[in-house]
Amino acid sequence: MDLDAMVDKVVDELACPSGHAHLGAPSCNWCWVCPDCRTEVVKQILDNGAARVGAGPNLGPINTEMAKLIDHTLLKPEANQEQVTTLCEEAVKYGFASVCVNPSWVRLCRDLVRGSGVLVCTVIGFPLGATTCETKAFETQTAIEHGADEIDMVINIGKLKSRDYDYVERDIRAVVETARPLGHVKVILETCLLTDEEKIKGSLLSKSAGAAFVKTSTGFNKGGATMGDVALMRKVVGREVGVKASGGIRDREIATQMVEAGASRIGASASVSIVS
Repeated sequence: MDLDAMVDKVVDELACPSGHAHLGAPSCNWCWVCPDCRTEVVKQILDNGAARVGAGPNLGPINTEMAKLIDHTLLKPEANQEQVTTLCEEAVKYGFASVCVNPSWVRLCRDLVRGSGVLVCTVIGFPLGATTCETKAFETQTAIEHGADEIDMVINIGKLKSRDYDYVERDIRAVVETARPLGHVKVILETCLLTDEEKIKGSLLSKSAGAAFVKTSTGFNKGGATMGDVALMRKVVGREVGVKASGGIRDREIATQMVEAGASRIGASASVSIVS
């Protein structure tokens, strides 16, 4: 895979219809904040597979639809059994896509949401992504044995920044192949630590390795999801791969904006507030 050539191709395709600067420009993150570009950008996002364009936070029917996109999340290290139980009860009540928890809670969650249609998602190599390929594969296998339906893994950020792309793809593929019976691996890029070029390369490597989703953030670093990052990732992966916006999504207006930008899944701990 000639990543540099593919990055150049993506950048060319992101040319702003009004001639504004785009990637890397401090005043414009893929032209999303340029008022005279917004209509064209939304059209391009829809053409590339966005789930839908939200009609705004005050439209009643969006509540139920939004719930189906949300991974109801509790990853704080101090989370206790009572809080995890409440998380599962809320997920069942509101019809969230999944509960996303640390691996030690997977078995409990599997029992609590059984038969409800709510999936159990867990995290691998979390939150730094710096463990070995073998460690991540072992974590994944154990999580599946405990009842996980979906896997959210963190890429090796240092290896991506070192341009060791073979390692990064091998790291992702180790988890994808271990989780093959599930088919639902989301790759966390931690976009707040990456340049636009690195976001594109991370997305391309994730797609090449067979990931089902690319995801913005762990929520444990200096920044979370932005509309520009979601839109960029959607443009890069096209229709074949999902995009999960995660980190700092605390109300329905922000969640709706992420869906507008191309997110097909939302990761949030404030899920109940978003849908109610």
